[in-house]
Amino acid sequence: MLYKQYAAKMLFVCCRYTGNREEAEDILQEGFITVFDKLKQFKGEGSLEGWVRRIMVHKAIEHYRKTSRIFPLVDIEDMREEPVDVNDIQSNIHADELMEMIQSLPPMYKMVFNLYIFEDMNHKEIAEQLGIVEGTSKSNLFHARMLLRKKLNHSMIAAKKNDYHERKL
Repeated sequence: MLYKQYAAKMLFVCCRYTGNREEAEDILQEGFITVFDKLKQFKGEGSLEGWVRRIMVHKAIEHYRKTSRIFPLVDIEDMREEPVDVNDIQSNIHADELMEMIQSLPPMYKMVFNLYIFEDMNHKEIAEQLGIVEGTSKSNLFHARMLLRKKLNHSMIAAKKNDYHERKL
């Protein structure tokens, strides 16, 4: 029953930290093994869902540490672009497209971005979890945001071109 109740939500959490669904499913399974092993340790302080979620995030971090030791280089020379208009984003981009953009970030940027934005961790906590210095966490978040901004700009330009061509027809 516990698995049925939380598996879908936790799979979504795991997917944010991995490159593909198969990895996310592996993390989910490892996470639920830990949940069942440690269920007696849950004291009822806070929500059960939050406790399960923390376990899944920690399993995702462990998986990341085991599999990602070589970080791809990202050329940030042309990352400076005009700010994205929030109203344009809300009207022209779908949540799935935004999640795809986040998923396409280099692994370290994606990990830091997810921990900072979705798990509400500060840079000190992220640094401790990932075994990096706090400045690296800040730098990775900055670069992740810049890459996302660039991807959003490209998406908005493409959407405006498509809209223009559709009106022209």
